[in-house]
Amino acid sequence: MSLGAFSRGGKTRGENQTNDHDMGAKEQDIPCVLVDEHAGELFIEFGSSCKTSDFIVATLDAWWHHLTPDAQRTLPLIQIKVDNGPESSGCRTQLLKRMVEWVDQIGIPVQLLYYPPYHSKYNPIERCWGILEQHWNGAQRTETQTLLAWAASMTWKGLHPIIDRSPKSYPKGIALTKKQMRPIENRLERSPLLPKWDILVHPT
Repeated sequence: MSLGAFSRGGKTRGENQTNDHDMGAKEQDIPCVLVDEHAGELFIEFGSSCKTSDFIVATLDAWWHHLTPDAQRTLPLIQIKVDNGPESSGCRTQLLKRMVEWVDQIGIPVQLLYYPPYHSKYNPIERCWGILEQHWNGAQRTETQTLLAWAASMTWKGLHPIIDRSPKSYPKGIALTKKQMRPIENRLERSPLLPKWDILVHPT
């Protein structure tokens, strides 16, 4: 999401005139969203670099640290329903490596379940995006604090989302060789029927 005086159609709330496109924008904030379907809570992490595998796992870790110790202890398994984007697919080597490391860190099994292609309408994340876009439609998001304030003021199932922002930079294009992936693959329990779509990771 580009930061600046941009708005669809060149119009915004009030009498302010804006640009109708964001070409040439130098600043941006990339969101990564998690929905806790059981609690009905929404967690949004913003980053200033790129949506990469490292950023996704960093978002999961930030969400984990927002849970209370009691909530962490009562989780026997974390089941993550994932879209099949290039940075989060079941074949993305850096994502799988980081997931194994994260599972060992938190000590709880994690199951990755992937939506099939062209089935995004079943993903509750898409409904969250629709609500957020309607909420801040026509507002100028000229700086990061304004962007975060607008995101924090939306509601999802009657609750305001938890908003966080990562100051780290996440480089693109990180991949592991086949040799480097062997010990990682040994940690993955892939479904015999859907090996790319259902992956279980146990902590050591």
